[in-house]
Amino acid sequence: MFEFFSYSLSFNQLGLLFLVAFFIGLAKAGVHGISMFAVPILALIFGAKTSTGLMLPMLIMADLFAVKYYHRHANWSFLIKLFPSAAIGVIVATLIGNSIDDEMFKQVMGYIIIASLGIMLWMETNNKEKIPDYAWFAILMGTLGGFTTMIGNLAGSVMALYLLSMRLPKNEYIGTAAWFFLIINLFKVPFHIWSWETISVNSLGLNLLGLPFIAFGIYTGIQIVKRVPDKQYRWLVIAMTGLAAGFMLI
Repeated sequence: MFEFFSYSLSFNQLGLLFLVAFFIGLAKAGVHGISMFAVPILALIFGAKTSTGLMLPMLIMADLFAVKYYHRHANWSFLIKLFPSAAIGVIVATLIGNSIDDEMFKQVMGYIIIASLGIMLWMETNNKEKIPDYAWFAILMGTLGGFTTMIGNLAGSVMALYLLSMRLPKNEYIGTAAWFFLIINLFKVPFHIWSWETISVNSLGLNLLGLPFIAFGIYTGIQIVKRVPDKQYRWLVIAMTGLAAGFMLI
């Protein structure tokens, strides 16, 4: 066992933690869906609710890398529509998360992943690429995005549904998503510290151990996005999302 910042981790658990950090970097660089596979891995090690607070600073570190690289491509007209309802979703999820136990929390996370998988499959098999840019749709997606990102850092597919339906080009989609998650993840931090108490000085120390693997994931993800068309890795992302749901519900 290794002792890090009051955490006792086996060699395998430490390896899984670094793998999660690498997946987070990949996802933030544009290989979407990978981070959903990281969620149940971290929940398996630390517990469902605790893992959300442990993952959040790693996500923010990866968001900073992604914003640095893709910031020029962000579409702020979509971001302005999403932020108010996303903030409401975070607050609602905070209140709900305080009233359920860890087992129920894990089940909610699993069902969110399954629903996200269903959305991805529906879009893929029915070629649903364009949904009209109605205000109600932005409000709905923002609220769902805020709720799912707070409950289990699982808003990736919700944002994918909204941003891809707006026909954003690949880099503009990644840049807009990067700014959305950086700002909303920073907004979540006080709730994790003072309401859920899932972020501490010790957990931040553990997060820093994963920083090199996040950076490597970002670099690898950028290279993949540059070279591989979306269609060639989309079904791989869908398959890993389904596997992540299975891990969470078993």
